[in-house]
Amino acid sequence: MTTDILIVGSGCSGLYCALHLPKDKKVLIITKSDSKSSDSYLAQGGICVLRDEDDFESFFEDTMKAGHYENDKESVSIMINSSRDVIEDLVDYGVDFSRNEDGSFNYTKEGAHSRSRILFHKDITGKEITSKLMARVKERENISILEHTTLLDIVEKDGECVGAVVELSDGKTHLIGAEYTVLACGGLGGLYKHSTNFRHLTGDALAISAKHGVELKNMNYIQIHPTTFYSEEKEDRSFLISESVRGEGAKLYNKDMEQFVNELLPRDVVTNAIEKQMEKDGAEFVWEDLRTIPEDELLEHFPNIVQHCKEKNYDVTKECIPVVPAQHYFMGGIKVDYESKTSMAGLYAIGETACNGVHGRNRLASNSLLESLVFAKRAAADMTKKPRTVCELPKVDLSVYDDREALKKEYRKIVLDEIKKGEREDMKNV
Repeated sequence: MTTDILIVGSGCSGLYCALHLPKDKKVLIITKSDSKSSDSYLAQGGICVLRDEDDFESFFEDTMKAGHYENDKESVSIMINSSRDVIEDLVDYGVDFSRNEDGSFNYTKEGAHSRSRILFHKDITGKEITSKLMARVKERENISILEHTTLLDIVEKDGECVGAVVELSDGKTHLIGAEYTVLACGGLGGLYKHSTNFRHLTGDALAISAKHGVELKNMNYIQIHPTTFYSEEKEDRSFLISESVRGEGAKLYNKDMEQFVNELLPRDVVTNAIEKQMEKDGAEFVWEDLRTIPEDELLEHFPNIVQHCKEKNYDVTKECIPVVPAQHYFMGGIKVDYESKTSMAGLYAIGETACNGVHGRNRLASNSLLESLVFAKRAAADMTKKPRTVCELPKVDLSVYDDREALKKEYRKIVLDEIKKGEREDMKNV
């Protein structure tokens, strides 16, 4: 099997990258689960955008401060300066952002933002954006999607990536030759007991990259979201209570219903405060009060959250809800340059799988969708400028992939070892 461009992952970065590749290029998107089971669909809050030229300095500072000033400044500047073009693209694709009565954008604010600069669609912004991108992808004759197709390895020839080894939905192993391979595989939440991520997102691309000597970066930079719905029931995935509710005025209380933290501080700071309060209270959760938000706004802006809480027998208009931190986002990943190129020729990485330094040690709320799209578009532009030929694939012993369970364990161990390695390096620098 051959294609011009192979994209591994059907989240917003993979789809957006595909849409910006030339229509005469054959593009194949593969995804480990069904095409909608990506974390991009789960994003609630929104997507940041530079409101005007006067907003640049504060947007830049907010991003840097949240990232503990470990961010790559050039990456941050690129993201911010590209944001309005991305929003124009999304609107052209049919994305319906909330607007005021006069038709202007209705901006909201979240924790650690000094200004309202976030565009949203109710509390399902990720679903709105990703579903519209998917609709446009399905209109393109040059783009095809293979669901339930798992990346097992990349194929290397003379130190360059020339394709991938995949398991198709029928369980058979196949080789795919490609001019370029793009890793857009999401994060690694499936490795954690409590995570807002889909369980099948286990960092396979990170392990495969490490195995081939592709450079990784900040592997221990893992963000915990401060507020997910606490449930005594065993759940496959933690339900996120968006940071937007705190941006709109929701409060956090201890067991005595006393406020204990400034809710608009960066996520890692709020998370630490919650964890300390839980330990002090001897409790497994803290309370979040959404009653501070006008009821009509609650129902209009956060219908999904309101409904989920109702299903769990909580009426957010009348009572507080229990919340607890959970693994949420991965700031590290496969090291890439400003065009999303990895250290291996022929291989790109975008979205949560990649690390271009935008987020630093901690991601600013609602920068994830923006960063993913900005650098996906740059990857597409770079591949377009530098076409390669699909070369003949080397001989690959496919029998080494027969034991899928052993492979899963191997990849899990590689990723966890890389995270521990990053933690040790951090300790040396303290």
